[in-house]
Amino acid sequence: MQKRAVYEPEDRNIERPGEYPFTRGIYPNMYRGRLWTMRQYAGFGTAEESNRRYHYLLKNGQTGLSIAFDLPTQMGMDPDHPLAMGEVGKVGVSIASLRDMEVLLDEIPLEKVSISMTINSTAAILLAMVVCIARRRGVPQEALRGTIQNDILKEYIARGTYIFPPAPSLRLTTDIFAYCQREVPNWNTISVSGYHIREAGATAVQEVAFTLADGIAYVESAMNQGLAVDDFAPQISFFFNAHNDLLEEIAKFRAARRLWARIMRERFTAGNPKSWALRFHAQTAGSTLTAQQPENNIVRVTIQALAAVLGGAQSLHTNSLDEALALPGDAAVRTALRTQQIIACESGVANTVDPAGGSYAIERMTDEIEAEAEAYIRKIDSMGGMLRAIESGYVQREIQESAYRHQRLVESGETVIVGLNRYASEEQPSIETLVVDEAVGVRRRETVQKLRAERDGTAAECALAALRQAAAGSDNLLPRILDAVDALCTAGEISDCLRGVFGVYRESVVL
Repeated sequence: MQKRAVYEPEDRNIERPGEYPFTRGIYPNMYRGRLWTMRQYAGFGTAEESNRRYHYLLKNGQTGLSIAFDLPTQMGMDPDHPLAMGEVGKVGVSIASLRDMEVLLDEIPLEKVSISMTINSTAAILLAMVVCIARRRGVPQEALRGTIQNDILKEYIARGTYIFPPAPSLRLTTDIFAYCQREVPNWNTISVSGYHIREAGATAVQEVAFTLADGIAYVESAMNQGLAVDDFAPQISFFFNAHNDLLEEIAKFRAARRLWARIMRERFTAGNPKSWALRFHAQTAGSTLTAQQPENNIVRVTIQALAAVLGGAQSLHTNSLDEALALPGDAAVRTALRTQQIIACESGVANTVDPAGGSYAIERMTDEIEAEAEAYIRKIDSMGGMLRAIESGYVQREIQESAYRHQRLVESGETVIVGLNRYASEEQPSIETLVVDEAVGVRRRETVQKLRAERDGTAAECALAALRQAAAGSDNLLPRILDAVDALCTAGEISDCLRGVFGVYRESVVL
């Protein structure tokens, strides 16, 4: 049988792929022209260890890097900070300075490999490190391709790795928009993240609604700072969860794409089709993985990855079978990557654009998810926007209630988790797991202290003073952060400088 690129149902009037409002995909030929980027999220311990993992993944066919940072790096704390003790290198790589980033990206061709960094509060600092390395290597900034998550609003909603209050945090976000539009035009300045919202317990509808509401807030903030929508909107990307319900997830991605296209064209009057197109990375659902019978996770991840591909993802991370137990080991990471490669090369689904299009069930679910998500957005608008909705605790309560309902269904057995509340066994997992050596924290403390002793202290102090002065005013902060990074100021020192001006956010308890 000769497969066609696009199947058009005879009894439905449905738009074509690559055309507004992009329900069927943002490119006319989708994966027939280019496969999605296979971007496995990785990072642990030291920069040297993580660099070895990146080269291992690239050697095995990965096509883009996705860097995981440890909690101290995410929170703007150096490895020798008292609160960093016990957390250095544990859930990601420890990066304190430009020297660390140079080691992390050693022999990674920045002009050829796109780099995604899951970093929010300290996004400007980590981006500045990549830019500085490119300058030192002679790589033009316009050749840099990648993404910083830079989505601080979802931190207040679902994840908690915030530092500053919302207003100065949004300033940093829009400063990045403005700087990259001028200097790093092929870099995605934000990855508006529904992933963590879904992991916190949101439904598929809530994931779409709250993610796009966050996106609206960022667009409004940038426009309020005087940026023209078509100057920055093409660099906005999204990050969604790929969950277990195959048909619902396919419909979710289609609905999100269509709704965002209408928001950008009708609400913000964007004129550039690239401003309308929702480009997204997907990651399979960590919250669905079980420590019991971990081999079952391979099946779950395959279904979730298939949903992302059938939903038109531009890049994808597949979780490893052992991630409910520990950071993934080499063999588990390879299996996760091979899952994507088998879908791409053996399943045939990449040969047809939007093969799920025209399905009565999926088309109906697409319409329903879009309508229900749009109703949520209207309610948020009536509250004064996403920032007000977050500050009032509305969004957090909605997610908490959904998480509670789901957990009740699991505990009652109405929602089945294979190997957990049905088809359980007494066998204990016998797989080998990766353990980060506690000595990593000691070595990293020594490294950062040595850096401070060896660098030009006067240059570092001058750079921090200039940043402090800029933060107290209204200038774009990226040039001053770049100067501080280049002077070997640490991420913790730069963050402390900004803390002194912006203050620190304290969460209100939401019940």
